[in-house]
Amino acid sequence: MRISLFTGSQAALSPQVASAIAKQPATAPLWCGSTGLQGDQQADTRHHGGVERALHHYPADHYLFWHSWQQSLGLPDPATPWLPGAFGENLSTLGLTEEQVHVGDLFRLGEALVQVSQPRSPCFKLNLRFGYPNFSLTMQLSGRCGWLLRVLEEGWVAPDAELTLVDRGSTLSVKRCADILYNQPRVEQDLRLLAELSTLSPNWRKHASDWLERGTPANWRHRLLGPEDISA
Repeated sequence: MRISLFTGSQAALSPQVASAIAKQPATAPLWCGSTGLQGDQQADTRHHGGVERALHHYPADHYLFWHSWQQSLGLPDPATPWLPGAFGENLSTLGLTEEQVHVGDLFRLGEALVQVSQPRSPCFKLNLRFGYPNFSLTMQLSGRCGWLLRVLEEGWVAPDAELTLVDRGSTLSVKRCADILYNQPRVEQDLRLLAELSTLSPNWRKHASDWLERGTPANWRHRLLGPEDISA
């Protein structure tokens, strides 16, 4: 499966918020290291990037859905057009979605070997990016969030490299994983599945363990809606 490859630099998303979500197409092969693509930046390294979130893959299939969603609600055009790269992804493909990809799946990406580590967790910067308040919440509820990958073997990746499944990592799809944590009531058996899944990122496993121990879900308000004084 052929990819499109994107990287971005930190810039102002609003007067109060910096982000590297504005990705541009790569025009030459890039080195894919343990923390991601050469030249790709993250403004908030606490919540973005690192070895468990080295790469972000977003299905190009979803862009037609978001365009239809916007039209069906009679919304103005988004501040950023519905085109690959708009969601801040590094990788974009057609024909591969959250239902088909599983946590722990191994893919050969050019010379690199990458592994699905977790679903992408939408944040309030998407509201600013597209100009729609609460868009991040809509995205989370839809399950069209994409996924993140860790890099197991470093190597060069061309802008039109092939992405090839090497091994199926688990029976848990990215969509199912996200739904367990975000889009269903507390189900102990499901949360234990996440907490005990070795190929799932430590952060997601901890979220599942915390919900099991506390009996209440985490508070996602700040992640999804941002500070009180930030609005799209």
